[in-house]
Amino acid sequence: MVPVVRATHFELDAAVQALRNGELVAFPTETVYGLGAHAGHPAALRRVFELKQRPTSHPLIVHIDSPRFLTRWAREVPVAAAMLAERFWPGPLTLVLPRAENVNPLITGGQDTVAVRVPAHPMAQQLLTAFGGGIAAPSANRYGRVSATRAEHVRDEFGNSIRLILDGGECKLGLESTIVACLDGSVRLLRPGAVTLSQLQRVVGEVLVDAAPTSPRVSGTQRSHYAPSTPLSIIPADDLEHIVAAMGESGLRAAVLAMRPPLGTYPLLTWINAGQRPEAYAHVLYAHLRTLDKAGCARILVQEAPGDERWAAIRDRLQRAAAAATGHELTEGSDAIAMGVLP
Repeated sequence: MVPVVRATHFELDAAVQALRNGELVAFPTETVYGLGAHAGHPAALRRVFELKQRPTSHPLIVHIDSPRFLTRWAREVPVAAAMLAERFWPGPLTLVLPRAENVNPLITGGQDTVAVRVPAHPMAQQLLTAFGGGIAAPSANRYGRVSATRAEHVRDEFGNSIRLILDGGECKLGLESTIVACLDGSVRLLRPGAVTLSQLQRVVGEVLVDAAPTSPRVSGTQRSHYAPSTPLSIIPADDLEHIVAAMGESGLRAAVLAMRPPLGTYPLLTWINAGQRPEAYAHVLYAHLRTLDKAGCARILVQEAPGDERWAAIRDRLQRAAAAATGHELTEGSDAIAMGVLP
């Protein structure tokens, strides 16, 4: 059980004042930690992109404390969007809607749509209520890298570059929100998350899947994303020990994220057994990737995830993390790997 942590009045006052002054504040949500900026402060928004090294074409998500403020950010709220908000807010669902005229184009990546969410974490709710407005917040990590699910991860990423980090403990879910676009009379799932496709369908009926050529750009959907610095490969369970042994014979240390213990003993190996429960696996996925990234290994091998929808968000994040490894040069002397042991 993840403990519920609430901010002190002093912390809240400091965070609110920092946001109003155009400074950045990192804060916890139930998904991942966010790097928050006053959504109506252009200089603060630009600072988010600069600090994360994020392209300005990549839109941000606006966080609000209640669905009743949605019309401040969206010029139209379709019936399907209202139904989804009623069912899943506060919670890990982001809605993409036609943007209101006042929304800064830095938030939208220059598009005519805006992404909005009402987070459920009590500290996020405290902050948003005390602030009294929208907070634009991508994940609190460098662009394209592993998201932060603990305050210490944010410190590792940014050091003293952020005015304040509200420490709400570990994020309950550990993966970013489900993103759904409600545009032009249709509902489309653009990024999987804790709210699954079947859950969406039970509320609104038909839900289109995957981006269309006309779909808006949204957070975290680049082919390469969520990646550790160490190249990562997704491996069938039966091949893990074979590849670990081949790497060891070449003098290479392997890092493994699996759903079971290793079947043997290997000298150059860091192995994490993350278990077979998707909720527990997701909760610590990014923490595990950060641990393995620091292990000094040549490559991270991740056991292929099951194919059912409970693992859809996990598969999505791992596939994008693995895509970032494309183009990495293989370490000199890794003949077994070069012969095709690794994809």
